[in-house]
Amino acid sequence: MGVKNLWDILESCKKTLPLHHLQNKKLCVDLSCWLIQFQNASRSPACVKEKLYLRSLFHRLRALIALNCSLIFVTDGSIPSIKLSTYRRRLGLSSKVTREEANSQAVPSLRRNMGSEFSCMIKEAKLLGMALGIPCLDGIEEGEAQCALLNSASLCDGCFTSDSDIFLFGAKTVYRDIILEGGYVTCYEIVDIERKLGYGRNSLICLALLLGSDYSNGVHGFGPETACRIVKSIGNDSILDQIMSEILNITRKKKGKKKQEKNFSNDVNKENDICLKKSNVGAVQNLVSDGQFLEVINAYLNPKCHSPDSEAVLRACTQHPFLQTQLQQICEQYFGWSPQKTDQYILPKVAERDLRRFANLRATSSALGVRIPLHGIPIPCPVSAILKQRKVQGRECYEVSWQCIDGLQSSVVPSDLIESACPEKIAEFRVKKDEGKKQRRPRPRKPAKATLSDVDRQLQDLLLSIESQSSSLIDTTNCQKPANTENLEPDVIDLSTPSPPLRACKVVTCRNPISQTVGVIDICESENDASPEHEKKARELRSFIDSIKGDLY
Repeated sequence: MGVKNLWDILESCKKTLPLHHLQNKKLCVDLSCWLIQFQNASRSPACVKEKLYLRSLFHRLRALIALNCSLIFVTDGSIPSIKLSTYRRRLGLSSKVTREEANSQAVPSLRRNMGSEFSCMIKEAKLLGMALGIPCLDGIEEGEAQCALLNSASLCDGCFTSDSDIFLFGAKTVYRDIILEGGYVTCYEIVDIERKLGYGRNSLICLALLLGSDYSNGVHGFGPETACRIVKSIGNDSILDQIMSEILNITRKKKGKKKQEKNFSNDVNKENDICLKKSNVGAVQNLVSDGQFLEVINAYLNPKCHSPDSEAVLRACTQHPFLQTQLQQICEQYFGWSPQKTDQYILPKVAERDLRRFANLRATSSALGVRIPLHGIPIPCPVSAILKQRKVQGRECYEVSWQCIDGLQSSVVPSDLIESACPEKIAEFRVKKDEGKKQRRPRPRKPAKATLSDVDRQLQDLLLSIESQSSSLIDTTNCQKPANTENLEPDVIDLSTPSPPLRACKVVTCRNPISQTVGVIDICESENDASPEHEKKARELRSFIDSIKGDLY
């Protein structure tokens, strides 16, 4: 689409810029090119049925909205008569040009089929854009020509398109690709093209004449290298004048009168004469004699567009509101989303856009030497308060609460945006954070772990006290026991293992970790022999031993 091989010729002028470069810019979008890109990215039959192209458009728009990009959709109008043969060839129809089509001035432009599948896609995209507050300007003929006119008139900062002939219509800054995952755009500027390659608008039009474009088939035998060499040697300022003068000289000839053949580059040096072979000279002269060059030049220099001061352009350049309810209905109809899911996608981006606009207002007032405190600005700050610090993909951010945004409580925004919009909120957040640290009660410190000697001493004291109580209890119980109790083998419990239940315990063996002495204490002979006081002492011993083992291990 556009001029053959022109993107390859301009490759050295391509710049890869971060997506943040588009912040606060006003941009025109060649809507047809975007939808074709989405179609080509997902060639599955479900692309149209499941509205994948529309969903991709939605996510691209929300990313640009968060950067406070003011977008204008521009659509194609009627098909120019000079482009009819190219249009038929793309549709797979007959590529033969009739005598009337050869003289395209006698053929009116062709209205597009508004009922086609692609036209329906355009309508859906326009509805989505209107709900997001993006106006649409319907072009008279070529959409990229209308974008170029708005850019050349400084009504927008750049154009989104993949048609290379937009430079021939007068565009200054063109964004060809936008990648959300990597966060970058590819940019071409006419200033860089003139500085690095020496090609201005006139030179690019001449390349289109030689290489071929949507408006002409070009000259047979001319490749990119030869065409670039000739165009660069003639120069941007004089190349179209030379072509026009050649056309006038040929049209003044009378039919049948022989005249010495003139070269396309009449006043260039011998090196250029070598580049123009005789066969190519004849082809160029035939095109010039048919008037095709003149018509192509006029189509690029004077395209049919809305003038910059027209009502349609002024209406498209005004700011349009965000229609939340309408967007919810569109997303529910096309994507099957609930209103809450739609709000979850778009409201944080709208809030970030409003915050950027507030930051721009404060920056403008500061540039004028007026420093207004936050509470004195007539427009309220969208941020209510900063909740916490966050880090998203290695970038410092703040989680903030919003005010005056229905359906959105909080979201995460970059910290540099908060610093430029409302640094007072950051100061408030830090003060509250410091106060919270002061009011926070200190955590109780865990008692220091006792040494082995202290544990051994405390354990021995406790065991001696229990042993003295146990001995008195054993004396009373032995009187009631039968004589053959000597055959009973007491159970032994090691203190290094978890304490068993009370009813299973018979005898406790304690190993002294320092002196390696063993004390045996008979707690109770049977379940019925244990008194309540004795059971209490035994439970205290076990809990103490468990705590000691926990500290040691």
